Amino acid sequence: MIQFDFIAVLAEWPLLLKGLAWTLGLTLIATPLGLLIATLAAWSRACGPAWLRRGLGVYVELLRNTPFIVQLFFIFFGLPALGVKMSPEAASLIAMTLNLGAYGCEILRAGIQATPRGQWEAAQSLALSPVQVFTRVVLPPALQRVWPALTSQIIIVMLGSAVCGQISTEELSYAANLIQSRNFRAFEAFIIATLAYLALAIAARRLLMWAGPRFVFGGGTQP
Repeated sequence: MIQFDFIAVLAEWPLLLKGLAWTLGLTLIATPLGLLIATLAAWSRACGPAWLRRGLGVYVELLRNTPFIVQLFFIFFGLPALGVKMSPEAASLIAMTLNLGAYGCEILRAGIQATPRGQWEAAQSLALSPVQVFTRVVLPPALQRVWPALTSQIIIVMLGSAVCGQISTEELSYAANLIQSRNFRAFEAFIIATLAYLALAIAARRLLMWAGPRFVFGGGTQP
């Protein structure tokens, strides 16, 4: 009869806590950086010159059509061939940021393009600069339209950080794998890791859906 021993895994709580902290830390840093890239790229793809739209199109299509783990390996193992070396944590952060930026760009661009043209023209008639038109008139309602999709993408990137353990980033899946290698309790270790990821995802979704209308795009109900 199979006997489970979750206590043997929970006894390694410092490792689990450290892994959880790395997962949260990477997500908390990658999210604002990725959203900044997504916003700038979406604006440029919607309103920028043709050469810039084409260049950003290559970036977006490249990252949206290749596996995240391949992107991660390219940054960590491939770039050193060009003389660019970095720690596992830095490579993980860059990969997560660029990945979120590419997916977020297309999500946000859809919200921008859904803005009525008359709204742009009304803002321009008030002698607002292009930056003011975008940041004050176009971006807030665009974010409001696509915030649930952006929230889902942020959570996907957070959960995708699990593969960062493949380059020795000490996040949650790395901690679970290390624990099971010590006590051979793989089932228990990864059940606990699964529950931790589930709790993180639910908490992150609720926090982002609460914070969006209050701090990101202002009050009001979603259309």
